[in-house]
Amino acid sequence: MKSSILFGILFGVLLISFSIPAFAHPHPGTLTINEEHTHDTQTEIIPLSATIGLEKTSLMFHAPSDNVLPWGFVEGKIANHVAEYPVIIQMFSQGEATHFAQTDVDEDGTYEYKFRVRSVDDGEVVSSFLGDYTVVIYKVVYLNSNLSIA
Repeated sequence: MKSSILFGILFGVLLISFSIPAFAHPHPGTLTINEEHTHDTQTEIIPLSATIGLEKTSLMFHAPSDNVLPWGFVEGKIANHVAEYPVIIQMFSQGEATHFAQTDVDEDGTYEYKFRVRSVDDGEVVSSFLGDYTVVIYKVVYLNSNLSIA
C-alpha cells in the first residue's frame, strides 16, 4: 500500500518537476562547480501529510572528459527518514532527463547508489556520463524530527 501511494506521489512530483525548477542542497552556502560557475543552495520540503514530507535536494555532478574512474555515486544520510520509503534519484543534462534510479535507506538513515560513468567495450573507452549534470534526490522524511522512529 505504501509503495503504491509513494509511486502516485512521485509520479505527480515527476510531472511537476519537468515544469517547475527547484534547487536544493543538504548544506548552506554556495557551491563552485568546475571552477566556472556557482550554484546557490536551498532546501525544499513538500508536505505529503501532517507528519511526513518529500525532501527534494538538487546537487551538481561533473564528469570530466579526462575521467579515468569507472563509477560515480550518490550517497547521504537522512536524519529523520521514514522507514520503508526508498530514495529516488533523477539525473538531468541540459534540462533533459538522462538517468533515473531508486535505492533503499538503511536503518541508520544512510543510502548509496553507484552508477557506471565509464567502461571499456571491445577495447574502446565508453563514457556514459560526460559534462555537467543536475542530480535531484527525493527522500521521504518526518516533518517534525521528534517523530522519527529508530
